[in-house]
Amino acid sequence: MTEAIKDVAVLPVLPLKNTVLFPHLFMPLAVGRPHSLAAIEQVLTTEDKTFVVVAQRNAEDNEPGFEGLHSVGTRAVIKKMARSENGIELIVQGIERVTLLKEEQTQPFLKARIRPLPMPDDTGTELEALQPAVVELAARAVHLMQVETPVNLQQLILQAGDPLRLAYMLGSMLSLEVAKEQALLEAPTRLEALRLLHGYLTHEVQVLELRQQINSQAQNEMSKQQRDFVLRQQMRAIQDELGEKNPEKAEVEELRRRLEEAKLPEAVKKEAERELTRLERMPAAAPDFQVTRTYLDLLLELPWNKTTDDVIDLAKAHEVLDADHYGLKEVKERILEDLAVLKLNPTAKAPILCLVGPPGVGKTSLGQSIAKALGRKFERLSLGGLHDESELRGHRRTYIGAMPGRILQALRRAGVKNPVLMLDEVDKLGRDYRGDPASALLEVLDPAQNGTFRDNYLDLPFDLSKVLFITTANALDTVPRPLLDRMEVLRLSGYSEEEKAQIATRYLLPRQLNETGLKPEDLTIPEETLRHVISRYTREAGVRDLERALGRIARKVTRRFAEGRREPITVRVDDLQEFLGPVRVRPERHRLQLQPGVSTGLAWTEAGGDVLYIEASILKDGRGLRLTGQLGDVMRESARAAQSFVWAHAEALGIDPELFKHAGLHVHVPAGAVPKDGPSAGVAMVTALASAYTNQPVRSDVAMTGEITLSGLVLPVGGIKEKVLAAQRAGIRHVILPRDNEVDLQELPDKVRQELKFTLADRIEDALQAALPEVGQRLQLAGAHY
Repeated sequence: MTEAIKDVAVLPVLPLKNTVLFPHLFMPLAVGRPHSLAAIEQVLTTEDKTFVVVAQRNAEDNEPGFEGLHSVGTRAVIKKMARSENGIELIVQGIERVTLLKEEQTQPFLKARIRPLPMPDDTGTELEALQPAVVELAARAVHLMQVETPVNLQQLILQAGDPLRLAYMLGSMLSLEVAKEQALLEAPTRLEALRLLHGYLTHEVQVLELRQQINSQAQNEMSKQQRDFVLRQQMRAIQDELGEKNPEKAEVEELRRRLEEAKLPEAVKKEAERELTRLERMPAAAPDFQVTRTYLDLLLELPWNKTTDDVIDLAKAHEVLDADHYGLKEVKERILEDLAVLKLNPTAKAPILCLVGPPGVGKTSLGQSIAKALGRKFERLSLGGLHDESELRGHRRTYIGAMPGRILQALRRAGVKNPVLMLDEVDKLGRDYRGDPASALLEVLDPAQNGTFRDNYLDLPFDLSKVLFITTANALDTVPRPLLDRMEVLRLSGYSEEEKAQIATRYLLPRQLNETGLKPEDLTIPEETLRHVISRYTREAGVRDLERALGRIARKVTRRFAEGRREPITVRVDDLQEFLGPVRVRPERHRLQLQPGVSTGLAWTEAGGDVLYIEASILKDGRGLRLTGQLGDVMRESARAAQSFVWAHAEALGIDPELFKHAGLHVHVPAGAVPKDGPSAGVAMVTALASAYTNQPVRSDVAMTGEITLSGLVLPVGGIKEKVLAAQRAGIRHVILPRDNEVDLQELPDKVRQELKFTLADRIEDALQAALPEVGQRLQLAGAHY
């Protein structure tokens, strides 16, 4: 080995980009940069062939100067040299550490003045303890790197002897970063060098252990997949030997058999075959396998050509409708007309009926009766609170968890393409950022469009024209006009007391007896008791509360029989408090005789008709018109129009005109928590104001409805049947109606028309004569022309 220099010397410098040469170690070098080649050519001409190897501070610098090199390097000697196309290949050996003092030459290569940096020779117990720890870590790192070394690592370590040479050798084996290798080279003491190496080794072992753990997990996962694959292949081979088919293949063959048997339309069959061919080529573990299989199941289960034959016997259909529902004459007639059309013209497009009425009048059950009369399957969809358009049209198959819409699902359940499909609560559809379901129904409920209905999931045209759609609603205010235009509205009004008694006797009571396990002879409810239940324990347009009341009576009777009673029970009027508790509906005692300024109006609500009292009071020393009772804009305008009419005809009515100038007026409609609106309270408003200003009470047995104008005309309003039935329930026997509403009286049951007296008003004086005879007569005699 070349001897160490004793003092300062000047030698060529070879910059290294990505590594550090340690003393006593060999290293292969590839020299290709012009400055470096010039330096090596110069070194090769010398006898000792020594030069200085120094790491660059910046590896990207191709021509580093003296300032771009570290201050500590290694004096090296060339041991072997070979020329190549790219430069010179060298094997060099480190001799000793040196310090670069000064730049002596830059061209054609770098020369520097150097001074040897003596090797430290410190000793101590910490050094003795640290050396075996470093050796142990190095062995662990080599083991984790899974590198087969040509020489035993322990022998290399024993040969190193000196702790510093050990540190240099292990540092070169670890392929550390240049900065870490340079720090190890510059370490002033053996202890510092071993400390640095111990830290490097600890970090390297942790990284290698984590890498091995990740590799082990990945290998285990891969091994499991390979094992499962092999087992599946073996299972299939066994099944083939036994003559059994694998499940996936058998499933695909079953789908193909069903496809061949199904008489699908040509376009649908083509799409089904395309999807089935795609499924056959797809592995069972593929994500799209189950998606495609589910799609094919739906496609094959839909009733593309299956229908039920309509058994249209009008006489039998009439019997079915009468057996299931009492009354509803007009609605039944309309349904029988549609059945007659279908009988004479089976290819006619089915109408879309919309049953509108208060809760509990039998809208939903009427749809079941229509299906029963036709001999068709019946399916019902509740649309109440539906916000998402995809619930009706379905989701596209690209989404996870995609499903067909409710329309196709209902047809799939029905199993035929011509069921009776009831869309319940169409007036309660929602609308938000997920779409507008009401707009999605436009295509479904349009006979001109629904022959090629496309569900987003199915994405094939399906014929809905044979479906008999029936929709139900409590009110039409919230139904969009385009949707309403596609439907034929049939109104189901509330029932009279007579009709309720018949419904209770024919349907409700037998049903409750059957549900509670009683025999018909065990419980008897006389007609007088039944009418008392209707008038004193329920106030509704339908019959749901009535059925609940009969159910309570039946359950209490059932309990008595369960406790050992044997004799039949007859429920009298006096027994009702025991069965149903205190009376819930009482006639307003204070309304038996109306005070001046109070009139009885009639209102329509979603739950049927109702009686509405209007109160007017003169405020002495007050000013203007005050309105209370949560009145809407239209009703407020009716009150102002009524005041203007009375003021304009004050002299004819016998009212001092000065009273309007020096006194205020307060109009109040009780039940202030309930919003009220509409024009039909106009006549009642005029009557209340005329009564208040003349101090004459309105007849307490008279109720009225109708819109008024400033010229005194009484205009027609809607909901006449519901309003008249509400008046009958309230015990009123005289009703004032606009003359143009006379045709609506035909909808009333005969018994109601016989019980009540009707006054048909063309002008306001006709109404006032019936409600305020003296005031109306006075206005009539005045002969005022409005």
